Amino acid sequence: MAREKRTVEELSIWEDARAMIRKAQAEGIETVWDRLEQQTPHCRFCELGTTCSNCTMGPCRISSKKGGKMQRGVCGADADVVVARNFGRFIAGGAAGHSDHGRDLIEVLECVVEGDSSDYGIRDEAKLVRIAGELGVDTDDRSVREIAGDLVEVLYGDFGSRRREVAFLSRVPEKRREIWQALGMTPRGVDREIAEMMHRTHIGCDNDAPNTLIHAARTALADGWAGSMIGTELSDIIFGTPSPSYSTANLGVLKKDQVNILVHGHNPVVSEMILAAARMPELLDRARERGASGINIGGLCCTSNELLMRQGIPMAGNHLMTELSIVTGAVEAVVVDYQCIMPSMVQISGCYHTRFITTSGKARFTGATHFDIHPENAFEKAREIVTLAVDAFAERDASRVEIPDTPVPIMTGFSNEAILEALGGTPEPLIEAMRQGKIRGVVGIVGCNNPKFKQDSMNVGLAKALLKKDILVLVTGCVTTAAGKAGLLVPEGIEMAGPGVREVCGALGIPPVLHMGSCVDNSRILQLCGLLADALDVDISDLPVAASAPEWYSEKAAAIGLYAVASGIETHLGHPPNILGSETVTHLATEGLEDLVGARFVIEKNPEEAAELLDKRITAKRTGLGWKP
Repeated sequence: MAREKRTVEELSIWEDARAMIRKAQAEGIETVWDRLEQQTPHCRFCELGTTCSNCTMGPCRISSKKGGKMQRGVCGADADVVVARNFGRFIAGGAAGHSDHGRDLIEVLECVVEGDSSDYGIRDEAKLVRIAGELGVDTDDRSVREIAGDLVEVLYGDFGSRRREVAFLSRVPEKRREIWQALGMTPRGVDREIAEMMHRTHIGCDNDAPNTLIHAARTALADGWAGSMIGTELSDIIFGTPSPSYSTANLGVLKKDQVNILVHGHNPVVSEMILAAARMPELLDRARERGASGINIGGLCCTSNELLMRQGIPMAGNHLMTELSIVTGAVEAVVVDYQCIMPSMVQISGCYHTRFITTSGKARFTGATHFDIHPENAFEKAREIVTLAVDAFAERDASRVEIPDTPVPIMTGFSNEAILEALGGTPEPLIEAMRQGKIRGVVGIVGCNNPKFKQDSMNVGLAKALLKKDILVLVTGCVTTAAGKAGLLVPEGIEMAGPGVREVCGALGIPPVLHMGSCVDNSRILQLCGLLADALDVDISDLPVAASAPEWYSEKAAAIGLYAVASGIETHLGHPPNILGSETVTHLATEGLEDLVGARFVIEKNPEEAAELLDKRITAKRTGLGWKP
């Protein structure tokens, strides 16, 4: 039986979202919430993870027969094996997404080195030299181009099969590396671990659930400490390392009198060129000729985070705002790269004058306008795209334009470099504030929106509950927009925190919630944890830190959660992955991993109760360090 239809007020905590949901309903436009209702109730076997279509002897579904006897698949696989297989492939998909992003950045840097692209360059040469030296590249008396060329080779090597470990494991505390080595979790190469996961889960291969999950952790670690970390560090090198600055957020960033172009996806390679083209005098003149006062660039999801961190470009919204941004009737073009892009946006764009434009060969959408962008032609194609958007302005129907709400200010740009600079170049002041209990712990809240939750209720609710307990919050990805709209990304937000966080953040003039970037930039949080552990000469699992993905939904989010846990960081999820059909897999995820890697998954849908669970963990770790709870 389908669940009772939720009211608009039950779908989102934001008035700009509610206003656009009402407008969509009035105009007969289907949204993600409508489709969720159509798909409810979900297949119970799929929710439990007990369906298998890995061969054509099936598909199979595993259930308990009368008398409690467990059914097996045609091949003989039981529920434990089927669930582990499915979860392993889920992790491999997520690791592939973020890591392929990292590979794209290597290719851009390679084009810069070889002189094949004049559209990109190296904006942070100091970071290039520092990272290259960290990874063993000779930097003495050599040109930036020579150093970059060798760095490209080192990082390409992280995707292969000939190494014992990926390069950035030099950042992992020795105690953590010993744990991985003993368990067979040390990531050797991104593509190797992903390919091996697909091999292990082929019929007739790995039929021991715990063994499959150990490799799932290794695959996730290859993402976190290689693929994602490469994406973050090379984005900084090519486009600039973020530093604190101000911008704005919510649908109010759209402008009635300007050409509005929204960039969406995850990779800054395309969006940086769109921004550059939008600033061209000839295109600004073209916009004015068509009745617009200018060209306005806004962001959605993680591409938004990338441009926000480095260029101060405002955020129109997170995952569940993407369709609704088009419903405003004020968007001339949505330009996407890849990941977290709903196919429905093509159909909704067709209900307005909006051009939906794809730019990646690995993410084409039926019905979209496609521009195949590569480093060699990026600016030329970006100029064509912006021209298309400018010309679309003349087709805008002013009677259908509704831009809700007023933009709210946000503060962004907290890379690890910026944080350490604010602390005087060392993590010691942060450690001292934690030792004194002014900051009792740190929690990274990351990830997505899921229409099964009231939009951002968990993201914002958990952040506020943690701050009251003097726990500093770090955010990436879609949580950023939520925290910003809630007033937590400005210094004035310290009024919502406990006295310790108020004192420390107030003295530094920073918000109580620090924005560290896009989802791929969760690698910044990993690196920061490694720095803190090294400074204290402990393992990451000994730190009073935790992570949370309250409203997660994607394969990438699952990979992030698993690499956090495998790194020793207890991780909260607002709802479980599809593993509950196996007692073995569920117990390992929520209990057994604690004994193996010093951390586990915690499942809790109530933000206040989730905060209590994370606070309990932080209190225990403070006690273990000899600090006052």
